Amino acid sequence: MGIRKGFGGLAVALLAGVTLTGCAVNPATGQRQLSLMGEGTEIRLGADADRDISEAMGLVEDTGLQEYIQTLGLAMAATSERPGLPWTFRVLDDPVVNAFALPGGYIYVTRGILAHFNSEAELAGVLGHEIGHVTARHGVQQVSRAQLAQIGLGVGAILAPEWAGVFDVAGAGLGLLFLSYGRDAEREADDLGLRYMTRLGYDPMAMAETFETLARTSGTEEGARIPSFLSTHPDPLSRRDRILATVAAGSVSGDRVDRDGYLDRIDGLLYGADPRRGFLRGSTFHHPEWAVRMAFPEGWRVQVQREGVQGAASDQGAILLLTLASEATPQAARVAFVRALGVTASGPSAVPAPSLAGEEISFRGETSGGVQIRGLARFLVHGDRILRLVAMTTEAGWEARAAGLRAAMDSARPETDRAILEVEPQRIRLQSITQPMTLAGFQQRYPSTIPLRELAILNGLDPAGDAALVPGMRLKRVVGGVLP
Repeated sequence: MGIRKGFGGLAVALLAGVTLTGCAVNPATGQRQLSLMGEGTEIRLGADADRDISEAMGLVEDTGLQEYIQTLGLAMAATSERPGLPWTFRVLDDPVVNAFALPGGYIYVTRGILAHFNSEAELAGVLGHEIGHVTARHGVQQVSRAQLAQIGLGVGAILAPEWAGVFDVAGAGLGLLFLSYGRDAEREADDLGLRYMTRLGYDPMAMAETFETLARTSGTEEGARIPSFLSTHPDPLSRRDRILATVAAGSVSGDRVDRDGYLDRIDGLLYGADPRRGFLRGSTFHHPEWAVRMAFPEGWRVQVQREGVQGAASDQGAILLLTLASEATPQAARVAFVRALGVTASGPSAVPAPSLAGEEISFRGETSGGVQIRGLARFLVHGDRILRLVAMTTEAGWEARAAGLRAAMDSARPETDRAILEVEPQRIRLQSITQPMTLAGFQQRYPSTIPLRELAILNGLDPAGDAALVPGMRLKRVVGGVLP
């Protein structure tokens, strides 16, 4: 935890070392564009943000998959107008369908988007699109505009604005995730993506198929929303049609697809949210890996995150956070917490039974917005881990809320339910078709733990129809992940 860093501070740091060049030539298009930084600053900006993003979002722990994405990405970047950048390609451990690029050549795909590809050509199309954002310096242009306008970008959370400045919700680098591109930039990246993928012989039709698949995900049972990858241009089918027109005109061509090779790469890939990192059952949070549970007050809005959970009262007047401390002892965790937040603390005292054992302090402080806050923090010993449990409200609201907050904190207990402790995530598995059948028949014979419509989308099939499957086809299914 620490004082929240906004994009404004990043902009100030950047401006201190920037040569105000005003306009520069776009290396991919030859057009002039706004730029307030040279290539060296661009690379440093991306490298700094990469550390924040890799730490906050986490990387898929599959060396073979990471090396595969890096190798393919480097091969494509080598055909671009900026082959000398320190190109870095990573797979994030995130179930959301997304891909994005940072200035300087840092490109990310999530395991969520990899699950929806059905060939290497589809992957190449998305990597090419993101490479295009970098070669055309779209991120640099947006950062330059933000600097000129002195715009502060922050990470949205479930907390009310008065909590801004209390917790380090995200490092400054994560602000780059919220840079959005206009439609012209997206079209330009599509064109560049086609250029780069076809230079390696990939079938450009795969990019059109990708947009069709991603458009379908906006109607999946997991939530009707446009995937993050499409959020800056919420009309993916028009992008598909534009690509089809480009292919029909003979402007680009290629026939490399590699469906089977790609499917082999993602066999066993984790799908959806990982319940081992925590899940909710009613108002109770369970964390199988930490072997701990905690009950939030009824009616609270609770959000499971990669490294813990946070909850807010319905009126956002109080918050509870359970996270893992990096320190080795409760004492060290307490000292680090007080120093990071700059609060005035009293205590410590022993955490009362029957909660997990550890230290407790009360504290007072002030947000960057001038709001007086009051809270409790506990540093709990659980096996070889130190858990950090924080409850906070305004000074004025403390007396009314203190008892309820203490009760929620007291509910932190070791998890003993074997079904919860042994829960497994969903994973993608491949299945070969040995006889003609429909997708519904496939689902019946080889059950998946996702609905039929979602299964169709995952395999690039039309969810409105019942596609005929023929012997020799290989389809993805999703197994496991049933919560107790």
